[in-house]
Amino acid sequence: MISLHDYLYEGDTVLKILHRYYGALKEEAYKTNNGIDKLHCDFLLQQIDFLEHNDFLTSQSQRLREFYKYMTDEYPALAFTFKGRIKSLLRAEQKFNGNIVENVYEHYMKHNAFLSVEQLQERMGIIRDLIAYRIVLSIPTCHLKEGENREEIELKYLYEIANKLPEFLKNMGFSAKIYKMPESQPSEKIVERLQPYYRDYIKNPSFNGYRSLHITFYDNYSGSYLEVQIRTKEMDDYAEIGPAHHLGYEKKQEEERRRRDQIPKGECLYFDEAYERGILLQQLDLSKIDVNMFAAVNNQLVNDGCGLYRGRLILPYEHLSRFQNDIID
Repeated sequence: MISLHDYLYEGDTVLKILHRYYGALKEEAYKTNNGIDKLHCDFLLQQIDFLEHNDFLTSQSQRLREFYKYMTDEYPALAFTFKGRIKSLLRAEQKFNGNIVENVYEHYMKHNAFLSVEQLQERMGIIRDLIAYRIVLSIPTCHLKEGENREEIELKYLYEIANKLPEFLKNMGFSAKIYKMPESQPSEKIVERLQPYYRDYIKNPSFNGYRSLHITFYDNYSGSYLEVQIRTKEMDDYAEIGPAHHLGYEKKQEEERRRRDQIPKGECLYFDEAYERGILLQQLDLSKIDVNMFAAVNNQLVNDGCGLYRGRLILPYEHLSRFQNDIID
């Protein structure tokens, strides 16, 4: 089995690792006529293309910046940041293999049968969050009146911004897309016509307490998908440095072990290989790998200068509230 894990110890750049992994996997896929490995190769090629031909990101981020500029005028008292990133190599690989494991498992549990290659290829579809932007907002304490509730005010702004975003970006060349129908009803604070587009993890938090609004767009100029996340600073802290990150990791490991226990080993090659690739990445000791522009003391203390683990930064825009005193004109 060809695995990304085998290419992380020779000091190569992320791009060279991708090329070597893609080349070896493609050769194996066509030798064995493995349809899922061929699909995997297409996914790797998409990542290579993002890294080699990413001029479109300048146009994309500049068009998104127009909404940032709109917010600075419309909400001068708010503090907020816009951040963009390309999904890291490790996270992208984990997601692709995790999707295989999840789809095969769910179908097997419902039908006691395995998906055909064609069915699995259809279900996998396109991973639409390889490019993602995040809007994080906060209302400074100095702008709160006595007795006002910070969370209530921030949520009011958050949903108001969410209702304005799709139409604004439509004029910038972006089309909101229904990624998949939400499993639960979004908040009534989202206007009805937009509710199918949003995955509302604020009204419906994830198992680990993660909260955020997610929406998928298609960039009509570049032909690429992107995800926009909108959350408050408190939600962002919880996701990035709070329990959500650690609990999510533990829960993912627990779920995958449970799925492995339910699927007979050797019965489904695609499940077995995807599961093994995922486990290898979960057990990775970042301090021992050798990738150019990357260093780690352990799996918590990481200096990622290449987009291997944390993703490549596309843009940082910061608006730390126009007013720095208690008087708002």
